[in-house]
Amino acid sequence: MATTLAKADETVDFAARLQHVSKSFTGPGGQQLVLDDISIDVAPGEFVTLLGASGCGKSTLLNLVAGLDRPTTGSITTDGRPALMFQEHALFPWLTAGKNIELALKLRGVPKPLRRDKAEELLELVRLKGAHGKRVHELSGGMRQRVAMARALAQESNLLLMDEPFAALDAITRDVLHDELTRIWAETGLSVLFVTHNVREAVRLAQRVILLSSRPGRIAREWEVDIPQPRRIEDAPVAELSLEITEVLRGEIRRHGQH
Repeated sequence: MATTLAKADETVDFAARLQHVSKSFTGPGGQQLVLDDISIDVAPGEFVTLLGASGCGKSTLLNLVAGLDRPTTGSITTDGRPALMFQEHALFPWLTAGKNIELALKLRGVPKPLRRDKAEELLELVRLKGAHGKRVHELSGGMRQRVAMARALAQESNLLLMDEPFAALDAITRDVLHDELTRIWAETGLSVLFVTHNVREAVRLAQRVILLSSRPGRIAREWEVDIPQPRRIEDAPVAELSLEITEVLRGEIRRHGQH
């Protein structure tokens, strides 16, 4: 019944370890089981997507890994404190792009004289060089998510948690950010746990896809994605595996009587 960080001097072979995690909430009809007996290891440097129908508990699971909530039963251990990126960019509109990143650096304890240069480096990493002084309202949706990604990277976590970060973007912008995320993941060696309900997005990005059943969320099936990167949404192997996963997902939805 705990979410814990691995000790600084402890050698671990995982970025996140979930052991028999369940989560219940109190509702009008009593206790409602949302997640049931979830066990997952995310290896160092691994990119894993969590996939499932709306309401299956994907975001709840991510919040548990982030330490924003505690499991009802089971345990979660992470290698350091995870960084979290949401569907909404959650940038402070009264700060510039660079100052949003500098705030994350400040909270991490980076000395003030070093923050500007580090923020500039992170903006360049997400291909927003020169955007330090831009206000949030001056940025497009895709640019805001790039800044949000840079702010998450400013936390220097070993594990990046992403909760449908591209869902609100148009298809072209989303595709471009898929490329950027894949590049940044390869360059940094981060572990990524990425929540989505988009099957092709899951296959496009991940090394491993985990499908959760409808509520209560249980691990219904896993797929290793052996398609070489770089991948495209329209690539035949991506489409073929996406179709296979979609059929299993449809079966889960039908089995649980959801529409």
